[in-house]
Amino acid sequence: MNILLMTNTYKPLVGGLEKSIESFAKEYRKRGHRVIIVAPQYPGMKAEKDVVRVPAVENFNGTDFSLQLPLPGVLQEALGEFRPDIVHSQHPYLVGDTALRIASKFNVPLVFTHHTLYEENVHYLPGNEEALKRFVIELSTGYANLADCVFAPSESVMQMMRERGVQTPIHVVPTGIYVKHFAHGAGRVLRKKLHIPSYAFVVGYVGRLAPEKNLEFLARAVAAFMKKYPRVHFLVGGQGPSEEMIRNIFIQEGLEDCLHMAGVLKGKKLADAYHAMDVFVFSSQSETQGIVLDEAMASSVPVVAVDAPGVREVVQDRVNGCLVPDENIDDFVSGLEWVQKQPAVRLKKIKQACRQTAGLFSMDKSVQKALDIYTSLCIQGFARKSIEHSYWESKMRLMKAQWGLVRNLSKATGAILTKIVAVPDRKKGGHGERF
Repeated sequence: MNILLMTNTYKPLVGGLEKSIESFAKEYRKRGHRVIIVAPQYPGMKAEKDVVRVPAVENFNGTDFSLQLPLPGVLQEALGEFRPDIVHSQHPYLVGDTALRIASKFNVPLVFTHHTLYEENVHYLPGNEEALKRFVIELSTGYANLADCVFAPSESVMQMMRERGVQTPIHVVPTGIYVKHFAHGAGRVLRKKLHIPSYAFVVGYVGRLAPEKNLEFLARAVAAFMKKYPRVHFLVGGQGPSEEMIRNIFIQEGLEDCLHMAGVLKGKKLADAYHAMDVFVFSSQSETQGIVLDEAMASSVPVVAVDAPGVREVVQDRVNGCLVPDENIDDFVSGLEWVQKQPAVRLKKIKQACRQTAGLFSMDKSVQKALDIYTSLCIQGFARKSIEHSYWESKMRLMKAQWGLVRNLSKATGAILTKIVAVPDRKKGGHGERF
């Protein structure tokens, strides 16, 4: 099977979405499938086989993201003789538009993975935040209805999409993890390297250090816990625009000596970091899955997290960690205290529950489910058509795709306009200028 994966973000960025694309592609190839990844250009990136890079606006709006330009003509030339059996889009805009057109041209199914709660990321864009949230919700919902199949990383996301009006068939396909990779790690070695005392109770976090991860709340909650218990240290893996904010909070609280920023962690270093932790913490409200939660549990590390989509499917309250119902510092501290005060016998059962949970999210299970859905799509609606019929159908689908994109964009734009408020002009007694 020829699989075309299309994304607005990819390596060298490090995050759950990028990790998902890389992992699925690797496993598809291991099973004998041809995979091409279409991704934006980045400064200093390395050439990689079967990864097609397309022009992008680098450092969009002051971030480390590249804004990919939808250039179907350039892309088709770069793909050469590659004819996809499946086009799998990771985003509902930019490259997503191009993915829809390519699927229509080749008369093949379009699959869309709803990786992100896009409305939680509008702080990267200028303009009215509430209006932009409505816009991206309408845009992603409309795009999902143009696809032939949608992958939801969790049950929560599937339910959310249904409530928003997605009629396309939805399958829950989480990004799997390599459970065995996280089963062992040199936690003591990493503690020594970072000058963390062997007796310390280590609270840990791994992920992109960005505002949408709700890290100000997390840092303040961990700092509050540390002020109650002097032997607690905080280990943070990752990088991003919120790094300085985290440092400043711990400096203000006089806890900078107990904060350990380890930078980006990959491979064995990532497994070592998890095994250096006594508890993993998470407070993001913008996740659709939270791969790091699965990785922590595969490392036998209990999790304390704020209840949110993609989190509640993993964290079972008082079984493999604590699920804090609301964003409340006192409640979060109580969750950390619950883990810290568990007797050895009970902690052993909690760690066992963590490993059992991680087993449900193995890479093998996720990849096989995705491939089964791909095969079913090809057989049911596309693979048995004659050449003549496929040519005609391709043209019709292309027209429908073009019109669908215009209609979808118009609908999303209309959602913005309903949020635009007329500001009274006191001098003229009228409504004045709109914003």
